[in-house]
Amino acid sequence: MLRAILPDMPYEITATRKRPQTFDDLAGQDFVSTTLRASIASGRIAHAYLFSGPRGCGKTSTARILARSLNCERGPTDKPCGVCDSCTSIARGSSLDVIEIDGASNTSVENVRQIKDEVLFPPNSSKYKIYIIDEVHMLSNSAFNALLKTIEEPPPYIVFMFATTELHKVPATIKSRCQQFNFRLFSLEVIRDLLRSAAADLGVEADDDALLWIAREATGSMRDAYTLFDQVASFSEGRITAAKIRDKLGLVGSERMGSLMGLCAAGDRKGALESMDAILASGVAVEQFASDAVSYIRSLLFLASGVEKEGLLGAPRSSFPEEIVAALDPPKLERMLAGLFDLYRDMRYSVNPRWELELAVSRLCAIRDYVSPTELSRTIRAMKAAIADGNAPGAAAFGAAMRGPDVASPVRKPEPVASAQAGAAPAAQASIAARTAEEGTDGPVLDLDALRASLLAAVGKNRVVLSTCLERSGPWSVEGEKLVIPCQNGYDAGAVLADAGLLAKKALEISGRSLRIEPRAAEAAPRQAPPRKRDEGDDPDDGDAGPADPVGIVEKVFRGRRVGEAKRLEDDSSSRGVPPAQAERSDEWT
Repeated sequence: MLRAILPDMPYEITATRKRPQTFDDLAGQDFVSTTLRASIASGRIAHAYLFSGPRGCGKTSTARILARSLNCERGPTDKPCGVCDSCTSIARGSSLDVIEIDGASNTSVENVRQIKDEVLFPPNSSKYKIYIIDEVHMLSNSAFNALLKTIEEPPPYIVFMFATTELHKVPATIKSRCQQFNFRLFSLEVIRDLLRSAAADLGVEADDDALLWIAREATGSMRDAYTLFDQVASFSEGRITAAKIRDKLGLVGSERMGSLMGLCAAGDRKGALESMDAILASGVAVEQFASDAVSYIRSLLFLASGVEKEGLLGAPRSSFPEEIVAALDPPKLERMLAGLFDLYRDMRYSVNPRWELELAVSRLCAIRDYVSPTELSRTIRAMKAAIADGNAPGAAAFGAAMRGPDVASPVRKPEPVASAQAGAAPAAQASIAARTAEEGTDGPVLDLDALRASLLAAVGKNRVVLSTCLERSGPWSVEGEKLVIPCQNGYDAGAVLADAGLLAKKALEISGRSLRIEPRAAEAAPRQAPPRKRDEGDDPDDGDAGPADPVGIVEKVFRGRRVGEAKRLEDDSSSRGVPPAQAERSDEWT
């Protein structure tokens, strides 16, 4: 097709043919072109420029445009004529005063020393001698050091232009001596428009969705976009379509991917797995399938979030059926994307990448049952509120327990609740239920004696210290929502307070009323009688023979005696003339 249009000219790739020749042709880099044109117009020309940015974004092309602008016969001018000897020789790469050097193949200090010798000679026929060093970050440290003095104080007719894709590898001493310009990646819209212009120059028709796919695959690089465009145009037979790209390059395509995602959203595992098998059978690689699935669901996520910009979607809006967009909300799409990202990482170490893909597709079919943590938390809060307010079916008893006693509420008869402990006395619970019929200012009247007996039976021997402290406590009382337990001393009060949560739970199970346990210690604990002497046959676990104070409990558990008691026995033996060694020994403990 190209030879039919230009029969007398050899074939030229699109990246070379469409290379910008002036600042007006430099698309996508408005900041760079505007700044350079202003500096040329004002005569403020620097002696060193540093152009950095990703590959294929116009760094070398900008350097050549700047060289033509400086050495044009009408210049320096921001609009080089392009027809003078200087402009044409620079375009062909044959100018003696514009020297292009590949930094990747001229990395040694000897190459830089050659440049230092050459800068002593003025330009042959132009105003400036210009050195364009591409991939300057590849120079060695010695080469950079040898170049420092020349860059800092070059002759007035020397201009250095450096281009690099890895700015962080350029020494700071070089950066500080150059004017820096950062080039950006091209947007999808800019690449699509430039590709449409290139297709028009070749006389090739191109669909918008096909051009958008090429622009997306170029990832912001215009040179990559032109290279892929040439490849697609070579097999498109005068018309570039998405179907031809999909068939020739082994892609899934938006139609087949949309059909598969529709089956996943509907939960049809059988249909989704069969569709996936048909796509792979058509020659699509497993990795390409995963990549296309990620791209498609990413676009669905944008649509579900209200974003319909084609530059972000990477495809026309019509490529995404409305029923799929409506069926999947953002949390589900985020979950699907996370699963596919895990798939792509796991395939590298999998026994069989296809099996990993089949597992991922099967999991995608369960996405309609997925509940996000945020939604689950919101539902739980709503359920708790309904139960507390009594609006949920069967929630009256639970709501009463969560709210506590209410003096203004009508008479409530608590439902009998079975005790969680086998030791709780049924007769005591019946007594409690029988006497909870009246309402007072302090809530339902409870049979505190029966409640006390039930709690003691509930804690039993599992809480020996707690049971002992409750047995020694004074008469119980109810003050509002509090169950007051008068304790004999501070130790007993601390023991009851430590298990206040357990006692409140047992009290709720026994009486059906939510009470907060509040132990109160007496002002002064009574003096305890000395413990009786333990016989050899006493059972240390016998609850009836237990001591009457906490220290006695410890003596009983650890089979010891108080230090003070042992000293008293020793003093008594000494007074009676008994040797201390024959006195009764006691085990000291702390």
